[in-house]
Amino acid sequence: MVVGRVVSLHRYPVKSMAGEDLASAEVTPQGVLGDRAYALVDSETGKVVSAKRPKRWAGILDCEASFLEPPTPELPVPPVRVTLPDGTAAASDDPRALDGCLSAALGRPVRLASAAPPGAAFEYHWPDMPGLVYEGRARRDEITVHEMPRGTFFDSASLLVLTTTSLAHLRGLVPGTDFDAVRFRPNLVIEPVDGHERFVENDWVGRTLHIGDEVRIEITKPCLRCVMVTLPQRGLIEDPVVLGAVFEHNEGNVGVKATVVSTGRVAIGDRVLLI
Repeated sequence: MVVGRVVSLHRYPVKSMAGEDLASAEVTPQGVLGDRAYALVDSETGKVVSAKRPKRWAGILDCEASFLEPPTPELPVPPVRVTLPDGTAAASDDPRALDGCLSAALGRPVRLASAAPPGAAFEYHWPDMPGLVYEGRARRDEITVHEMPRGTFFDSASLLVLTTTSLAHLRGLVPGTDFDAVRFRPNLVIEPVDGHERFVENDWVGRTLHIGDEVRIEITKPCLRCVMVTLPQRGLIEDPVVLGAVFEHNEGNVGVKATVVSTGRVAIGDRVLLI
């Protein structure tokens, strides 16, 4: 059954930084090729830098990361260029210069890493807002620590899928609030066919999507959202209403997580079938 088509593709070469909008992408067993290939590591604590602790790291969202050349499956991941908000740019093939620029911009000593250290973990700040529930209890102004899947810089799953229908539904529920896809950092954005409404991707959990000619992904679970969706980024203002609305209307979830069943290439315009 055809359920939609791909309308945008995204890759984030450095965790928590703004990434690249793509016309097409190679999907590997680890997700979109090059996605979260790098991350910053706090030199003092050893934890992976994440904007999920915004009082310390929100500035990372203002940095943009792009590859110096397109990654290919057969070769090591290429160097990445990071552009700071003031226009300063440095690349990972000059690590001392890049680490120095980033440390100065973020106000703490950091280093760029291309491999996740054993036990890699990040910190997650729950804002002081009513209705935020995690692992069965309310979280108010609390920091929790989360370990990443071994050998990766992903929070959990390697692919995030979002539909335009969910964003439109949220805009209808809370007029005047900007539920831009940028806030939710998807890899694939799908426009469902007519007749699919509300949070349609919730119904895909446990099913498989066939995208284009080759790629198949299994939808594993809804994506629980965090403080990052409220933060200013790429022209969007800070807006705590975004997170409150997501918890009020969809148990904190927007989009779904997925794992790769069959690899291949996907492109904007590819049709999406539900199997």
